[in-house]
Amino acid sequence: MKILKKGKANRQDFISEVATIERIYHVNVVGLIGFCCEGSKQAIVYDFMHNGSLEKHIFSQGGQGTSLDCKEVYKIALGVARGIEYLHRGCNIQILHFDIKPHNILLDKDFNPKISDFGLAKLYPTEYNTISMTAARGTLGYIAPELVYRNLRGVSYKADVYSFGKLLMGMASGRKNMDANVEHSS
Repeated sequence: MKILKKGKANRQDFISEVATIERIYHVNVVGLIGFCCEGSKQAIVYDFMHNGSLEKHIFSQGGQGTSLDCKEVYKIALGVARGIEYLHRGCNIQILHFDIKPHNILLDKDFNPKISDFGLAKLYPTEYNTISMTAARGTLGYIAPELVYRNLRGVSYKADVYSFGKLLMGMASGRKNMDANVEHSS
């Protein structure tokens, strides 16, 4: 279940997210059970995912790395890739997710991955190669360079492919792509 906090998203964003999820049917994309929109309370109900998010399995608190073996990591990576490919080419409309990261990959009881959280997703016709963006979307550490440097003309499905690559790096290393405590230099 995803409960949206007051002020975090407006009603139109909520309706867009529900409309996006309800048109998706794929084994590696979370299924929509229902939603509630009463006053300022907004919630989206997904299929129950027994193993929570991928994040808790690859970034351990004890610093011991991933709790998954190589075969599980491979299976999860392949499932996420298939889900992304479906969003980009398998629907009657292209869906750019813009927030592929471990927290948004949910795992069912058999550790099958499901892409979730379509709050930043953008839909566009299949004949378009790129779309224009007015603002960056995504999570620091997973955002594609073309979203950060707005001087580039358009954004394509490659933004999700970049985020997927960063996800794979995190899965392989057991380390987060961005540490808020580390200072950055240009």
